[in-house]
Order: sequence, then C-alpha cells, then structure tokens
Amino acid sequence: MTYDLVIIGGGINGCGIARDAAGRGLKVLLAEQDDLASATSGRSSKLIHGGLRYLEKFEFRLVREALQEREVLLNIAPHIIHPLDFVLPHDRSMRPAFMVRAGLFLYDHIGGKISLSGSRGLSFPDDQYNAGLRPNIRRGFIYSDARVDDARLTVINAMAARDMGATILTRTRVERATRTSAGWQVAMRDTVTNSLSEVLAHAIVNAGGPWVQQVLDDGVKIKSSATVRLVKGSHIVVPRVHEQDHAYILQNDDGRVAFVIPYEGKYSLIGTTDVAINSVAEGNEITDAEIEYLLGAVNRYFSKSLHASDVVWSYAGVRPLYDDGADDPASITRDYVLKVNDDNGKLPVLSIFGGKITTYRRLAERALDALHPYFLQHSKQWQPWTATTALPGGAFDDDGGGGSIAGGRAKRFALSLFSLHAGVPPDYLERLVLRHGVNATAVLKNIRSLADLGELFGRGLNLLCEREIDYLIQREWARSADDILWRRTKCGLHMDEDERARAAAFINKKLKVQYP
Repeated sequence: MTYDLVIIGGGINGCGIARDAAGRGLKVLLAEQDDLASATSGRSSKLIHGGLRYLEKFEFRLVREALQEREVLLNIAPHIIHPLDFVLPHDRSMRPAFMVRAGLFLYDHIGGKISLSGSRGLSFPDDQYNAGLRPNIRRGFIYSDARVDDARLTVINAMAARDMGATILTRTRVERATRTSAGWQVAMRDTVTNSLSEVLAHAIVNAGGPWVQQVLDDGVKIKSSATVRLVKGSHIVVPRVHEQDHAYILQNDDGRVAFVIPYEGKYSLIGTTDVAINSVAEGNEITDAEIEYLLGAVNRYFSKSLHASDVVWSYAGVRPLYDDGADDPASITRDYVLKVNDDNGKLPVLSIFGGKITTYRRLAERALDALHPYFLQHSKQWQPWTATTALPGGAFDDDGGGGSIAGGRAKRFALSLFSLHAGVPPDYLERLVLRHGVNATAVLKNIRSLADLGELFGRGLNLLCEREIDYLIQREWARSADDILWRRTKCGLHMDEDERARAAAFINKKLKVQYP
C-alpha cells in the first residue's frame, strides 16, 4: 500500500502532525514502536505553559508562541486542559522583586490577548496563597498557566487523525526505510506478533523523540546537520502538601525552578530535574539523588518537611532537545528545529529536534509548511485548520468560557449527564468527562445503573469500570494493563497493590479475547 506520509513516532508531535496532515487530505500512516505517549509525551510536568523561566534565556519567540498556543489549546481541548494559578514565593536571596515584576509583566503581554488572569503581587500571610509555606516567607507573586493530561492529549490527537482517515499502528517499529524509484520503501515489524510488513511512502516524518538520531542513523541512514541532546527530567508524587487549588513555582538554590502542582485530587506532583544522559536507557528511572534534590527544593519553602518515604509514585522522562551547544542541561533551548533532507527535490524525510508539549500544534503546522513543496497537488486543501477545530471530546455545545470542571463547559456537560444516568455515581460521571469530554456519552451508551457498568475497580472519582475498559481497548489502542491504568487513566495511582493486580488480570483477560 502507498501512503503520502509515513510518520515514525506516536508521541505528541507525531500524533499532532498526523492529525494536521490527514485534515489536509494526505493519506497518512503513523507507526509507534510501543504505546502512544509511552515515552516523553506521557512523562512531562503535565503543563500547558509559556515557560516563564525561558524569558531569562531571551527565548522570546518560543515564549510568545507557547502563550498563544496556550489560548488555542484551552479552547480546543477544554475537557483535559484547565487553568491553573501559580504562586511564586519570594525572598531577598532571589532575583530582585522589580526584576520578577518586569518578567511577569512581559509574560502577561508578549503573547497578545489572553483569557487567563494576569499576574500580581501577594503579601503573606494570606488566607489562601501561602498555604503550607514557612511563616518567614512574607511576599510572593501569582500568575496563570494551565495543566494538561499529557498522555490523553496525545491519544485524542491520534483519534482525530484516525477519524480523518489516518492509519495508526501501535506496537509497530519501523526497522528501515529505503529510497527507491517507487518511493520510500518502509519495513515495519509488529512487536507483538513479530511479523514484518512493507509499505511505500512519498515522504517520511521522523518524530522519534529520544530516538530521532537512531532513526536517522539506522532507519533512513541519513546524515543531519542537527544533533540531539538527551536530558532526563524526573518527577515525584506525594500526598497533597496543601489543600488549596493553586500550584507553586519554587526557585532552588542552584537557580533552577521546581513545580509543586495539585495532582489527581489527593496528591502533589513535584518536578522536574535536568540531568544530561548519554542514552535513552539511562533516563528510564529516577535516582535517589534526584528524589533528594526535589525534596530539598520543596523543604526549603514548606513548613512540613517531606521525606523519601512520602513518595508514592515517581517517573522519569527523556527530553530530546536540540543541541545548541549549551553546557548546562537546564540552559539548552526548549525550542524546536525541523530539518528536511530530500533526493533532488523529492522523497523528503523531515526530522524533529526538540519541542514542548505546549507548542506541538504549531510545530505540526510548521512541519506541513516544510512539506508543502513536495505535495503541490494538494495545494487547494493546504490551509491551517487545527487551531479552530475541537479535539475529540472537546466540542461542547455551549460557548461558555473556561475548561475547568469547577465552572465551565465541562462542568455543565457533566451536570447534564446526571439526569440521563441517575444510577451512576455523580463523581464518576465528572471523572469520565475529565477524561473523555463529550465522548463520555459513548462510554455511557445504554448505561442506566451502576450494575450496567460491569466489573468495577477502585472507587469514587477514581472508579474504573468494565465499560470504560472496553472503550479504551476498542477505541483508544489500549493493548496492556499499563496503557489503561497509567496512561489512558491514572487509576493505577489510586489503587493499592492488590487492586492493581486484580484490575491488570481482568484487563489482560479482555485483551486476550480482543487480540487472540
């Protein structure tokens, strides 16, 4: 079979490009060697943000674009992206207050018109915004950004691509691609069955993320002027450090920052580190030193000390950054670079270096701009379109502002489900909308009572039911228990070891029926 475009990599950039390209009329195949968002795109700080600290690096273009994209994504995915206030505690050991104010003023305005609240100064004690902080911290600042379920954002982009005709193959590794007179001959291996297949393509996108260099060297065998730097970023999850809804951004002794973000209701997410590594394998696990680093950053500010024993979950991800020559891993640019190699004006391969989850949609547009000369026959359809089209689940009927479940489109939609599914716990209906948006109705089709949900795992907001498991397997490429417990949902975090084992056994049994 012949495709216009074969995309290697099922992270946020690969799925975003698949969505955009399919919407422009291209015949698209995306191949991911594991699960969607199983690497970098599912192990981020789970933020949609401009990158306040990047202003110090004079990366004004990146910050401007990221802030503009924050507005776009809040509108097209209001079920999984929600506004979040950030408090920046301040004392005399930090950057002067006037410098912080100037940076926040620029942050409020460099991206143009914004819908979120602007920044302002704070005086402590305060009834809300110094919750948990040491009493000697007397002032701070507050500004707005947004949070996201990063793995779900990746999956719904893949769903959007599929809905427009793209073929999405998970557990499929591209082993090699060779230029021939007929096009790129692409050999792919199903990593579950070990079977090999081949397709032809007019163009290839190398969205391999941490494996971008490996794809160039071993897959397509092309030399590029750009190189990648691998930097590990690790996070820890602890019982919630304060009861308010805002996050903290903390300046550590070494000048880097750490986030403390309310997470999954009862927890706080703390991250991240910046550790230079030489291989992807080095970035799979957090180290004791990284845990101590993150705990130290938090304990400098909070009255109640945290210890390693408080960590209930941790994860590490590898950032594939564009190598700009910076010595300090934290100083390497977070901007993206696109490189195109072709053969006398045809059969291009486009490789992606760097990037942030916040700017994935704009990156996809720029990738399609770079590929346009190779697809001039599609020029009539070659128009940007993704900024104003809701992602799957995000098309709420009303035009009320804000994606927060606490007050906005998603909340109103969840309320509308209560009367239709009176026998289903209201908090579970809310959680379904947080995960699936309006597509929660597909999960709940013909459901009237709790018994209709089938086998149940967990409880309350963190309930996982047989009906949703079926939906995730049939509609969202879930092929393992981890795909469901840790990526499509975060229910694994809320279960004890026995509950996770029971849920995993049930899911695996379902998978054997679906994929014998």
